[in-house]
Amino acid sequence: MLSLRNDHLDVSILDPIQDQARLGSRYCTGGYVYQVADHRLGVLTSGPGYPAEEYPPVFDGQGLPEAFRDPLWPGADSASPDSRPAPGTTMLMLGVGLVQAPTSGQAREMPVLEFCRWEIGRSPTKVLMQTRQQLAGWALELTRELTLANRTLRSETRLVNVGQDPIHFRWFPHPFFPNPQGECCKFNVPVACPENPGYELLDNGFIQMKLDHPWDRRGHFQALQFAPDERLVTLQKHPKLGLLAATCSYVPTFLPIWGNCNCFSFEPYTEQTVAPGTEARWSITYDF
Repeated sequence: MLSLRNDHLDVSILDPIQDQARLGSRYCTGGYVYQVADHRLGVLTSGPGYPAEEYPPVFDGQGLPEAFRDPLWPGADSASPDSRPAPGTTMLMLGVGLVQAPTSGQAREMPVLEFCRWEIGRSPTKVLMQTRQQLAGWALELTRELTLANRTLRSETRLVNVGQDPIHFRWFPHPFFPNPQGECCKFNVPVACPENPGYELLDNGFIQMKLDHPWDRRGHFQALQFAPDERLVTLQKHPKLGLLAATCSYVPTFLPIWGNCNCFSFEPYTEQTVAPGTEARWSITYDF
């Protein structure tokens, strides 16, 4: 693995070549933060099966992965982002490579036909990864940059459209933190939590994992209701740190949460269309 280190934190990042066995079709293969550890407190991140699974299923992952939600394929209906291709179709998954549309009954993880190739530049406190991807009329240059300063880890993504067709994408970070067994997180924007078996919104603004819910490996997913009018800041409860903060550079378009017996995650989406000859840039910053 690659790493970023300073006097406070040790950040482990998957090497797209050496750690390919830990990569799949779901998460961006460049700049995948697999673990963050405090020199004094130990490991700060988690995962759906952490720490029992030394090699967690690649779809589940662990740490601070990030993902482009939708593959691109010829004939796709850009107005219907949840449309499905014919089984076996070759598709372009941004940040991953060429993947194959699953056949009926296949697992959520799609076969990767060819991983994209990343050029890597690094220093003790910065990792820069760049790749170029192409399929049909789509072509893009993708850059992932991770920077560590004191107790702050910044993850920035830049997508440049160098092809003929516009690129529409949905992207989200999927950070996994240890199950706080009670209050989880609160946001700088008002949210509403519809009635559900797993979570409740407390008077102090924190979302709580219901203590009487039978939390197991499967976990519970819940979309929150909110007014998307400013960039998102999340305060996350943590059993070792007490509290950490995550700041998005963007106004989210969709805000779900997910947790199980081992971990909890918030997933603020951004949805954008990048015209040919233009670019998009966004980031998420964690303050540990």
